[in-house]
Order: sequence, then C-alpha cells, then structure tokens
Amino acid sequence: MNEKTAKNISKFLSLVLRHSPETINLKLDENGWADVEELIEKCSKKGNSLNAELLDYVVENNDKKRFAFNEDKTKIRASQGHSITVELNLNEAEPSEFLYHGTVGKFLENIKKEGLQKMSRQHVHLSKDKETAIKVGGRRGIPQILTVKSGEMFKDGFKFYLSENNVWLTDEVPPKYIQFT
Repeated sequence: MNEKTAKNISKFLSLVLRHSPETINLKLDENGWADVEELIEKCSKKGNSLNAELLDYVVENNDKKRFAFNEDKTKIRASQGHSITVELNLNEAEPSEFLYHGTVGKFLENIKKEGLQKMSRQHVHLSKDKETAIKVGGRRGIPQILTVKSGEMFKDGFKFYLSENNVWLTDEVPPKYIQFT
C-alpha cells in the first residue's frame, strides 16, 4: 500500500466519520459508529475504492490513531474531532500539570482575548507533549505552541477527557490558563 493512497483514504474517512456522513449517505449511530460493510459499499459507490484490508491498514497505521474498530471489526468510528454530535462515552481523567496546544500566529490575538474554544468541534484538543502540538500547529503554517495549565484548570473544576488515541479533550480553555511563549 502506498502512503499517498492511505493518506487520501484517511482524509476521506475523516470527512465521512467526523463531519459529513451524508456525503456518502452513511448512517452513524449515536456513538459515531458506522457499519464497516456499509462504509465500504458506499465509499466504492462514490468512487473511493475501499476494501476491508485497506480499511484495516489505514486504521492500524494512521499516525494519530484517528479511527477505531469495535472488538469484532464490524463497526468503525472516528476517535475524536467530530463537528457532528456524537456521544463518545469518554471517561473523565485527571490531566498532567501542563498540556499543549499547537496553533498558528494569526489566531493568537483572538486566543489571548477568548481563550481556546471548541469552535465547530465537540471539544478543544490538547496534546500531552510539545512535539505533538508542533505537528498539529504545523499543518497550517509556522506552529505556535501554547502551554495550558491543565492541572490548575482541573483543580478549578474543569473536566478533561482522554480519547482512545491519547488526545486530551476539554470544553474550553480560558485565557488565564494559557501561557503564551
């Protein structure tokens, strides 16, 4: 499997499993799960050649572990990052003292005023280390890394969740908990 094909399939899966399942008339349940056979069939009808082996490869080799199968691999869903409403049944977790967020310079002034907001997603995404935040911020330009005082937020009553692919999630990060470096 070439990496370009895998990347294109991953992008398409992100679209249909996180944002627009109606693109291929795919039905997701309330927890974001899609039937694997239906996904394969409907992708193929839309000209995106997909089979079980290819899908398995993309799920297993995606560097961010964006997708997950259920135990018997009959269902698949995005691990996080949805702009559609799904209930991921995330468990609350206590974060480390600091988490990180990667962004780009053009958003800094707004973040200084309003903090980090979930925007069209269900949660604000945070990374456990600076290296991951650099990768995230670098997708849109020169990365700017923000340090989030997550331990202090947690003590102040903010809820944190850890997704299946180790992305930290919260509803918002007010400016007072952000260190701009």
